[in-house]
Amino acid sequence: MTLTLTVPAEAAGARLDQFLAEPLGSRSRAQRLIDSHRVHVDGVARAKRYAVKPGEDIVVDDLEATPEAPAAAAPFSVAYEDDDLLVVDKPAGVVVHPARGHRSGTLAQALAGVGAGGEDPWRAGIVHRLDRHTSGLLVVAKSDEVHRALKALLAARRLRREYLTLVEGRPSARSGTIDAPIGRHPRERTLMSVEAGQGRGARTHFEIELATARATLLRVGLETGRTHQIRVHMAAIGHPVCGDRQYGTAGLYGLERQFLHATRLAFEHPLTGEAIDIVSPLPDDLVQALELARREPA
Repeated sequence: MTLTLTVPAEAAGARLDQFLAEPLGSRSRAQRLIDSHRVHVDGVARAKRYAVKPGEDIVVDDLEATPEAPAAAAPFSVAYEDDDLLVVDKPAGVVVHPARGHRSGTLAQALAGVGAGGEDPWRAGIVHRLDRHTSGLLVVAKSDEVHRALKALLAARRLRREYLTLVEGRPSARSGTIDAPIGRHPRERTLMSVEAGQGRGARTHFEIELATARATLLRVGLETGRTHQIRVHMAAIGHPVCGDRQYGTAGLYGLERQFLHATRLAFEHPLTGEAIDIVSPLPDDLVQALELARREPA
């Protein structure tokens, strides 16, 4: 079976794999066919990053009889968008990238055809990640150039990420910095730990926003972005994140997930120099949990 397409004017500059994603049922299927040299542009096999031009004829050979079913759409909202990037607000429960046990329904798949950039096309331009049960803001590039620039901002600590988290108990100081390397837990391989011995450097800053009888709402800033960083660091100082099933106590204040929300992203637009400063309010489940904590007697 052969499919022949002519590139329309409005698709000029699109990546070859992006252009083929819709007619072939998914971007991953398009990439497999391109990598198998079964896609030719005006008679020439091109790479998936190739930018298509109006009027080019694209021939796809040996198509599978049944196209892949499109992945279930992951819910998200757009907090900011321009021609170069967007900031998405991810709800809790959504996995950012495909992984073992989560092959479909991810944010990256939902952003296919919108986000772009990076060495791995399946990441759909996503610059940093959030845990599945952490809600809040993520920045997504629309091109390789912008993705590289945003990664550079992140590495230079010029992309400000702030979180709100409710932790058990109350830290001894109103603000502080936790500087402790994080690595894979020596016994529980699905967990991270500051006791790993060969961890990577990690720094977390915090300040108290609100103190209740038995819990404290903190505003947290990251210098680094290690796996589970805030959750591991808070547990390490004796104040685990409320509701954290892995590092704390599940179910506190009616929580079905950890009380952790990426509330603010601030950075200089990599192309225009404009100051981008986006804030996401606490979602309803965290608002309700905080209210229960405030009402709790001492």
